[in-house]
Amino acid sequence: MYDVVVVGGGPAGAIAAEDLARAGHRVALLDKAGKIKPCGGAIPPRLIRDFAIPDDQIVARITTARMVSPTGRSVDIPIENGFVGMVDRGPFDEYLRTRAVAAGAVRVTGQFLRIERGDTTAVAYRCKESGAEKHLPTRLIVGADGARSRVARGEVPGGDTIPYVIAYHEIIAAPAGRGAGAAPGASPPDPEDISGKMKGRAAYDPARCDVIYDGSVSPDFYGWVFPHGGQASVGMGTGVDGVDLKAATARLRDAAGLADCETIRREGAPIPLKPLDRWDNGRDLVLAGDAAGVVAPSSGEGIYYAMAGGRAAATAAQAVLASGRATDLALARKLFMKEHKTVFRVLRSMQDAYYRSDERRERFVSLCHDRDVQRLTFEAYMNKALVRARPMAHLKIGVKNVAHLLRLVPETYA
Repeated sequence: MYDVVVVGGGPAGAIAAEDLARAGHRVALLDKAGKIKPCGGAIPPRLIRDFAIPDDQIVARITTARMVSPTGRSVDIPIENGFVGMVDRGPFDEYLRTRAVAAGAVRVTGQFLRIERGDTTAVAYRCKESGAEKHLPTRLIVGADGARSRVARGEVPGGDTIPYVIAYHEIIAAPAGRGAGAAPGASPPDPEDISGKMKGRAAYDPARCDVIYDGSVSPDFYGWVFPHGGQASVGMGTGVDGVDLKAATARLRDAAGLADCETIRREGAPIPLKPLDRWDNGRDLVLAGDAAGVVAPSSGEGIYYAMAGGRAAATAAQAVLASGRATDLALARKLFMKEHKTVFRVLRSMQDAYYRSDERRERFVSLCHDRDVQRLTFEAYMNKALVRARPMAHLKIGVKNVAHLLRLVPETYA
């Protein structure tokens, strides 16, 4: 009999299992193994600090973010007083699972099938090695099996209707050296040609993340070029039906001068857009990570929030094991939203305001030229909290934001 069975061994599940095992509970971590989630791989300093991530897991250190507009104009935002780390999800997720086992969790490899309840509760799974159906008796369950979670669909209200975008990326061999950038005085690109718009302007830099806001890449989200040391992630996301993700990514690679780079693998997966209104079943189960919908709007960032959600789920499970009250499962969502709901609300407002058209995206990139916007944006990203120390800067940004949305300022760059 386990105290907790964690279903899913991504960042959320691995952290939940590790925290519970370190607290002295009997924990099983059920994971399919071999699955690599499509992901840009960015982790902020707070994640590195809060979850004690060693340097050998960080494959690149990003010091600049480049925002590219629909017309190909760009702004480079320096990451002051630090860096954004990049990880490869295959090795990174395996490291987290191994760390959970080292803390005392029992690793089980197989496919989740269902939850059975009778005299005891058990998680049924298909064993990877034998193919046989087996069972893990348990008191509690943490569902951390990702977007389109089978656990959530069967156990939690709304778990079968969560909205999502589809993310697709290609892992490529990174080009050697730094790109030279556009030549001074180069003629303006054809406004209908994404290759012409971006070529040269977004030349590859192994210390820079490029974020491309362009309807020809994604009509409702964005594209990206994220360095991973000797490799790079190039991709895009969209919630619009009928978009050819591979064709859009091919255009993006060509525009960034990466079309001839070796393609190592191609991956696609759903990314949830909104946290579920409830994360537990009021009985014996709580959700974490993508299964609970905790991906940041606007940015699509999920690794930090998955790990924070895994920790919140572990905290709630420990409370139930100590008190015997199933209502304590609700602590997971309460703890998470208390700290992060304001950031999620602001990012959702940004996405709704600026991602709806190329004209709005153009103004968004223009707004990113503002130094107050740059500083507060990255302070909030690095520390995962809205900065309250500079109220006048917040006021100025609010005024500028409204001015751009009302078209009271031109689409020009300072």
